[in-house]
Parts: sequence; C-alpha cells; structure tokens
Amino acid sequence: MDDKKSNRGVGMDRRAMLKMGAGTAAAAMLPGAPGLALAADEKKPVGNYPAGVEGDSVFVGLPLDLTGPYSAEGADERKGYELAIEQINAGAEQIKKISPLTKKGILGKTVKFGVADAETKPNTAVQAASRFIHDNKAMMISGSVSSAVAIALQKVCDREKTIYLAAISGSNETTGVDCQRYGFRLCHFAYSASKAIAPVLAKNLGKDRKAIYLVPDYTYGHTTYDSMVEFTEKQGWKTVGEQVHPLGAKDYSSYLINIANSNADTLVVVAYGADAANSIKQAKQFGILDKMALVVPYMAPFLGEEVGPEIMQGVYGATGFWWTLQDKYPIAKDFVEAFEKKFGGKPHDSAYIAYLQTALWADACERAGGFYPPDVIKAYEKGEKRQGPVGEVYFRAEDHQGIINFPIVRGKKPGDMKSKEDLFDIVEVVDGANVVPELGVLGCKLGAYA
Repeated sequence: MDDKKSNRGVGMDRRAMLKMGAGTAAAAMLPGAPGLALAADEKKPVGNYPAGVEGDSVFVGLPLDLTGPYSAEGADERKGYELAIEQINAGAEQIKKISPLTKKGILGKTVKFGVADAETKPNTAVQAASRFIHDNKAMMISGSVSSAVAIALQKVCDREKTIYLAAISGSNETTGVDCQRYGFRLCHFAYSASKAIAPVLAKNLGKDRKAIYLVPDYTYGHTTYDSMVEFTEKQGWKTVGEQVHPLGAKDYSSYLINIANSNADTLVVVAYGADAANSIKQAKQFGILDKMALVVPYMAPFLGEEVGPEIMQGVYGATGFWWTLQDKYPIAKDFVEAFEKKFGGKPHDSAYIAYLQTALWADACERAGGFYPPDVIKAYEKGEKRQGPVGEVYFRAEDHQGIINFPIVRGKKPGDMKSKEDLFDIVEVVDGANVVPELGVLGCKLGAYA
C-alpha cells in the first residue's frame, strides 16, 4: 500500500470521521449509488484473480509440444497463437468477426504471452504451466497435441482455478471422464471423427472390409480405436485386431509383420504426427500398402507433406482444417491470408485451432465483462454461437466440448495437384453438432467453479 495514501485522514477528529462514515453508509443505501455498486461487484480472489489483471496487461501461458513426436504440430500452434494475440491487441477486423465485442486488446488490456516446450510429455507440460501460473500470474493456459498432455494440463489448471484451453486433443476422455470445470476443448476428437468418417469409408471403400489397426499406447490411441471399431462395424466392417505401439516409436517392423500376416485388407493408422509418418513409410517399405487400403481417421495435414502424395493419394482422414476451405468460407479466407502474410506458408489445423481458441477466449472475457474465472466460464457455458472460419462454433455447458465443423479429406493424385501444397481434396464438411456424443455418454461430471 502507498504510505501517503494510508495516512490520509490523519488529523481528522473522531466526530468528523463518524459523520463521513454515516454519510457513506447512507449513500450506499441509495438506488444506483456508487458504494452499493462497488459492494455488489466485489469478488473473492479465485486463481490469479485479481492479481493477474491489476495492470494494463493480461498474461497467457503456452506449454507447447515443440519437441517429441508431435513437434511439427506444436510449432504450428505457436504461429496460430501469435497471430491471434497480435490481431486481438491491434483490434483487427479479422478478430472482430469472431469476437465482435473486441476493440483493442481484451477489455482494454494488452495480451502478453510466454511459450515453453512441453516436449510431448505430461510432466514437463504441467511444470511449465505451473511456472506460468505462479510466476507470471497467467489468467489462461493453452496448448496441446498429445491428449495425455491436455488431460494433465486441464487437471492442474482446474486445481489452480486457471482457465485451460486444449488445442489438439483427440481422446474421448478429455471432455469425457477427465473433463474439468476449468477446461475447454474446441477441436473434433475420436468419437466425432470416427462417427463422421465411417459412412464415408463405407461408401467409397465398401462395406465388406477387414480392418487392422496400428494404435499408439495412450488415451488418444485407445479411445480412437474404440470409436472407430464402434462406427465402422455399424457400417459392416470387420475388425481383425490391433497392434499397440509406444508413443514415439522408431521401429515398427514387429508390428508390421503381424499386420502383413493378419489377412486384413485395410490398415487403419491411428498413430499421429511423426509416429504416423514413420509407421506409414515403413508399411510402404514392407509392401503392405500395395495390398491394403490405408485410412488415417484422425489426420494431421502435415502427414501429406511428410509422407508424400505418392503414398497419400486416395487416403481418407478427418482433420480440423484444410486451407482450401477459404474458397467457401470468408472468415477462413481472412485467416489463411493473414497467416500466409505473417509466416509465408499455409496454416494447418493445429494453427487454426490455436487461433480460434484464443479468439473465442477473448470473446468470452468480453461477454463476461471481466477476467473473473467463474464469470468467464459461465460466459462460455451460455452456448453463445459465434462465426468461426468454418461456420458456427460454440461450447456445450455440460461437458465444455466445442461444437465445430471440420472436413473429411482425401489425398490427391500427384497429377491432379495444382501446387506442392495442394495435397488434399475436401470430400465433405461435417456438421459438428451431428457427430458429438449425446450428453452423459462419455461420463463427464464437471466440478465446482471456485
């Protein structure tokens, strides 16, 4: 406290002070009096509130998977966050289309951020988030590619009463049994991707298929396998089996030998990021892809670049975003053009989700009229619909799952590509509201606000 301010009133006699107190109390009883408004607006400290918003800026902590098997996606996320924060601070028109109340900054405060490498490891991510929360008074934490990282981050953020926004997280459990009051996921995930792609596969590859799965051994892999089996078998497919491998594996030969001898006609690679690229390249070397159709149900667009169109042609996958959506959606065009101008390349789904999560956080804070965490959460939970780059987007109050549209893509033949970046055709744009599970199916039970 300022010493000069604390000594005001010294020399004032007791009677004068009592009169002042009585007058203030009386004024507070009048309708619309400032004293009454102040009392009504007083909020108990929660998380880093009010310390994190006392200055002219607000801090965001970004633990990102910059090394490890998901590093390409983590680096792309960083670009998405940077672009969104730059536009928010400038009050750019592109952001206002998503967050119409945004003027310059959020509620007049400049957004600052810090980045740490989560290494695709939950413990490293939690340590980084904890530093941001304790040292930087972060009011929001965001970032993930690994669902194990996302689940760990939202648990620590819920404990610290700091809002957490997952970037990419494909596991059903993120907004299922591991959901948290302070956590929000926007992207599509195992259940929604599988429900969306299964009828597309049946239509284009046939209903009489025998599938074997290559599955990373953690929550994303297991829940994606479960959901794909559920929805492809409803279409008539038969599941031959699964080969489970550790995250970050380098040699897939033992798994591929079993796959080659499985009598399957379809290889479903649930692996993601570098794991997907490495396993698919080795499957090609084993001659497996000459005999089996390849499906990547939860696909990172980087896969097309890393594996090449010769292998990826005709391969179906669900992804969060593909840049040619700009031909149909004006806000997608805004995003792609701004990203290209700043970074010199096309955005992927990882940058898109990071960008949109940040823009929608700004919108939630603006609608809440402040950064008080319970109020911001309740603003999300109102289910206010906003226009995103691919149509309407909003969050469900009951499990904090985002309702968002996303494309099913198919790899192009090399001869049909107009440029080296023209790797995929969009088969259809999925209405996100039609493919999320009914409430309660995945076991979400949200905790307290404070």
